[in-house]
Amino acid sequence: MAKPVSIFGKDLQTNAIQHRKLSRILLAMTSVIALFAFTKAGAVEVNDNNQPQKASPVLQSIIDAARKSATESYEQDDHGLNSKLKEIDYTTYRSIRFKPEQSLWHGENDYELQFFHPGFLYEYPVTIHTIGENNTPKRLAFNSDMFNYDGSAAGLAGMTDEKSGFAGFRVHYPIKNDEYKDEFAVFLGASYFRLVGKNQVYGISARGLAIDTALAKGEEFPHFTEFWVIEPGEGKPITIYARLESPSVAGAYKFVIQPDVDTSVKVESWLFARDDVSKLGIAPFTSMFLYGENTEKRHDDYRPEVHDSDGVLMVTHAGEEIWRPLTNPARLQVTSLSDTNPKGFGMLQRDNEWDNYLDAEANYHIRPGLWVTPEAGFEKGRLEVVEIPTKSEIHDNIVAFWTPAKPFKSGESLYFSYDLKTVEQNPFVSEFASVVRTRQGKAVLPGDEFKDDSLNTTRQFNVDFSAPSDISFDNETMKLVVQGTNGTISQQRLYPVADGQEWRASFFVKPNERQTVDMRAYIEKDGERVSEVWNYVYQPK
Repeated sequence: MAKPVSIFGKDLQTNAIQHRKLSRILLAMTSVIALFAFTKAGAVEVNDNNQPQKASPVLQSIIDAARKSATESYEQDDHGLNSKLKEIDYTTYRSIRFKPEQSLWHGENDYELQFFHPGFLYEYPVTIHTIGENNTPKRLAFNSDMFNYDGSAAGLAGMTDEKSGFAGFRVHYPIKNDEYKDEFAVFLGASYFRLVGKNQVYGISARGLAIDTALAKGEEFPHFTEFWVIEPGEGKPITIYARLESPSVAGAYKFVIQPDVDTSVKVESWLFARDDVSKLGIAPFTSMFLYGENTEKRHDDYRPEVHDSDGVLMVTHAGEEIWRPLTNPARLQVTSLSDTNPKGFGMLQRDNEWDNYLDAEANYHIRPGLWVTPEAGFEKGRLEVVEIPTKSEIHDNIVAFWTPAKPFKSGESLYFSYDLKTVEQNPFVSEFASVVRTRQGKAVLPGDEFKDDSLNTTRQFNVDFSAPSDISFDNETMKLVVQGTNGTISQQRLYPVADGQEWRASFFVKPNERQTVDMRAYIEKDGERVSEVWNYVYQPK
């Protein structure tokens, strides 16, 4: 197994290795659980109303180039990268270091860009253009003088030229104070990009696009091939255009990024189908969940929990809030939450208590969540969550994205617009009781003895909700509703805990012949729902 590459502030397997690993797993296994169907609506095609045209001629030319590319055969451009650079190992690649004084706009702007060297697993470099006040793109030539080549990389400087391109780039801005420019965004590998806010460290990744994830034929990974970076004015966000290519899709993207306590991005994409796409993944997230409070079997580790994210939240068009805790399943698990025009969705790290991680290096307690607020293109479809078994925290094993109900056919076009932002714990203050924690264990009633009974598959679940300040607990008017498939639910109880600051929902679950159990639970008062919906998929070991 290849060694992890520490580029984003934590040790993780590089995207290229994850691509191959994910494809092998998804080819071997697939199971889908669909929930909550809604009415049909149409998608948004690329048209005069959503193209910039004369308002932004550079962006319009990028869109036009993507449209034209979709009518042509797909080819990957490695910029003539020397094969020796493709064959270097992890240690050698890490020995090539960008010189900060070579940053784009160094000393001239609040924003600065630093660049990654091509090679190692980054075999298909990107072309980067800058756009200044004259609104004319200028290609940024690769220059080996931008880098230090240390140790085993000492002989690599002469293997590039001005057309070599870069592996990617990172953006710096003084978020915390005026004395230092913090890295807050990075585009590196396929269509991946990462964002952090003022008090956050890198964890979850975003992607431009996911294609055919969790289908038997294997996943296709689109790549950003070209970027245009507009020099921002003082106090303004930074705008980046991008071209995307894959065997099935050509696309154009616009990112307007505002670094802040929570960094936000306005994303627009214009997609053109070169070939049929069975499943299109819009606003994808990639993250890691090794184990947490809800894990059935405790890990032999001093850290109580290890994960970049602990759940997925969706707010439906009707205002129903659905919380889906993440798991590290025994076998591949694909679940979906269907809706039409959802109000928002995201993957979160709700638990931000240091005591629950005790990791002074990874700092999982300050990993951000990512939240999407849809604007255009999110009609009938589903939020799909893919959970892949893993034994190591260096492997990103969680993927989530919005997928339209209608397949994307050759010759068609689609337009999407959404706001993406990093969040600490939660994206908004809910009026509902929200899930604080999910725990499970062997099913015993208070006072009963634990028995070593391997044939007893019944589990006890305790789900704690935060109590809204304007609702007092009342046994007479409040009711716990638990629903499940492929299993029997019993011993349901609802009662206040933590001096009334939380409500505990407790129940037993007995799977039917070790089948996967899909569950929903929520709290009612006088027949009205007063909590978010807890949605959980339990796989008996």
